[in-house]
Amino acid sequence: MKTIKRKYLQDVIDVMGTPDIKVITGVRRSGKSELLNMFIDYINENDINANIIYIDYNLDKFDELKQYKELIKYVSEKYNQDKNNFILIDEVQMCNDFEKAINNFHAEKKYDIYITGSNAFLLSSDLATLFTGRTYSIEVYPFSYQEFLEYHNLENNRGIFDRYVLEGGFSGSYLYKGMDKKYNYIKDVYKTMIVRDIVERNKIQNIPLLDSINDFLIDNISRLTSYRSLTDSLNANKVDTNDKTVGTYIKYLCEAFAFYRIRRYDIQGKKYLATQDKYYLSDHAVKYAIQGTKNMNYGSMYENIVAIELLRRGYEVYVGVLHEKEIDFVAMKRNEKIYIQVSDNIGNDFENDTFKREVIPLLQIKDAYPKMIIARTGHDDYQYEGVQIIDIANWLIKKN
Repeated sequence: MKTIKRKYLQDVIDVMGTPDIKVITGVRRSGKSELLNMFIDYINENDINANIIYIDYNLDKFDELKQYKELIKYVSEKYNQDKNNFILIDEVQMCNDFEKAINNFHAEKKYDIYITGSNAFLLSSDLATLFTGRTYSIEVYPFSYQEFLEYHNLENNRGIFDRYVLEGGFSGSYLYKGMDKKYNYIKDVYKTMIVRDIVERNKIQNIPLLDSINDFLIDNISRLTSYRSLTDSLNANKVDTNDKTVGTYIKYLCEAFAFYRIRRYDIQGKKYLATQDKYYLSDHAVKYAIQGTKNMNYGSMYENIVAIELLRRGYEVYVGVLHEKEIDFVAMKRNEKIYIQVSDNIGNDFENDTFKREVIPLLQIKDAYPKMIIARTGHDDYQYEGVQIIDIANWLIKKN
């Protein structure tokens, strides 16, 4: 399988030698294992005094290390006091009581530790409980549009972007010819995630209810959703449930990186709002793989793509609220803030209703932070009363 050098490799390199337990997370098949392999190559090329202790629990030869004491024994035997010792473990959750082994290695203060694993077993909310040492998380996402271009050795143009919208960022699907086969791959990845990372770990009995909630969220990408509205919708369709159960199942879906929850933010009051949130798929092509490409809503898909790209670039992302009007995204990073509207097609006429609907909420924001409309314009960037108008494909390949 073809590989490309992704930005995450530099993220890992930047924390080499720190005492932290480096935890690589992200949705299934996003490239976590390949990242470990690229990092091994980097170590071999740049540290002639390295001793790499690598365990991949996907391989049968490591089956005997699935008890934590055996793992500790194996690593101890591989340790070389005259070298820089690296521990890299893929799918660490397949070792029973793996946290005991990792804490032991960390306490010995003689290893540089890197682990990947099933997202349901390495939740960011649980890391402080699992590990006694400090952890540093690196979240890996499916391929961005820029990575899609690099992988296929393509140049940005309208047709190529439309292809990315359909194919998405699960690079494993690129090996298959024909959209049916590509979608079958994506569907299998997604269904495996549902079963292994959610159903099995959380011992869910009511799988049809989980499927119904999952389908609802996929149907309502980019729309404000509350536990109550979802419960009411399910009850109306004769699916018996309640707010608490719905909230729990949504939490499981987000923990497995099936969806990302985006909260609302009151721009004027500078506070976070409760009850209604938006949910975006970790990769937009999942919607097509699960539900088909009929009745395609490009606006919501573009919004999903922008949401994940903002997260990929390290922003905190919120849905903005101002005077009962909605700003699709308020993206924050340290002292930086950007207000963003996303649209399918805003047309070429400043007086048309679509353009007005997108630009008026931005013009009502009185602070000096950048404001932009990201749409499928097909043109170079331009401005309207200080608001940047940017073609979505061009924005996606801009450097962060």
